[in-house]
Amino acid sequence: MFTVLVVGASLSDRATSREPVVTTLRDGARPTGEPTRAPQKKAPLNTSLKSNTVYAAGPLPRTRCRGGGANVFVHAQIKAHILRTAKCMDQAWKTALEKVGIPFERPKWVIAAGKGRGPCGDFPQSNSAAPYYCPRTMSVYASTKAMANGNGEAAGYASFSAWHGTYTAMMGHEYGHHVQQLTGLAQARWERTLASASESQRLALSRRLELQANCFAGMFMRAVAPTYPVPAGRRDDLFAFWSNVGDQPGWPRDHGSPPNNGVWFRQGWQKQRTHQCNTWAMPANAVS
Repeated sequence: MFTVLVVGASLSDRATSREPVVTTLRDGARPTGEPTRAPQKKAPLNTSLKSNTVYAAGPLPRTRCRGGGANVFVHAQIKAHILRTAKCMDQAWKTALEKVGIPFERPKWVIAAGKGRGPCGDFPQSNSAAPYYCPRTMSVYASTKAMANGNGEAAGYASFSAWHGTYTAMMGHEYGHHVQQLTGLAQARWERTLASASESQRLALSRRLELQANCFAGMFMRAVAPTYPVPAGRRDDLFAFWSNVGDQPGWPRDHGSPPNNGVWFRQGWQKQRTHQCNTWAMPANAVS
C-alpha cells in the first residue's frame, strides 16, 4: 500500500520439503554391502526480521521486460501493462528466492477500472489512490482510475508522473509485500505488532515494512532498466516520485517520511542486494 502527497494509507499485514526416495538399482547397482550416502537435510529457513534467509539471495537477475507505451488514463491499457510487467516480477523474484530455498508462489492481481472490495477492504480505500496487498489472498488490489486521477483527498499519481514506469515501480512495491509474505517477514512483523505495548511501536514496525518494500521495488526497476528501458531522465523521475510519497502532516506515520521513502527506493536501485534492504537492522532515524 502506498500513499501520495496528501494521504496516509493502511498497511498490509499475512514449506514443505520431501526427502528423496531411495529406489532399488538394477543395471549398474552398487555392490552388495556398499554404504549408501544419507540424503542431506537442508537447513531450515530463517523467517526472522533481521536475519531472514532472503538476505542471502543477493541481486535480482537482469530481467528482460519491455515497458511499451501504455496510457495510464486508459484502463484496458494500464491493466494489461500491470499484468504483463507482473510476469517480469515473477521471473526475477522466483529466481532469487528459489536460489536460497524459499518456495515461490505468484501473487494474484485484481485490477478494476473503478471501485471494488476485497477480503482486506475496499479498493481504493477512503481518501487513497493506492493499490494494496492483501496477505489473506496473496493478491494485489488496484483501481486504475484512482491511481491516475486520485480519490477523495488523495492526488492521483498522474498529477506527478503520467509515465507508466512510475506505476510499474508502485506495483513493484506491492510485489515487495508479497516477497515479505513468502519469506516470513510479514508474519514476523505481525507477531511483533501484536506484542507491541504502544501505538508508536506499532507504527515504527509498519514504517520498516513499507520502506523495505520500497527497497525491493528499487531492486526490481534496476533489474529491468536496460530493457524497459529506464534512461537517466526516467530514473530521476522515479527518484523524485519516491521522495514525495509517504507520511504527510496530520496522517498516521505508518509509511515513513518522504525523504526516507526516496532513500530506500534509491537504496534498492543503487545497491541491488537483498541484504541492503534490511530495514529491520537500521537505527530509528533511518526509518522514521
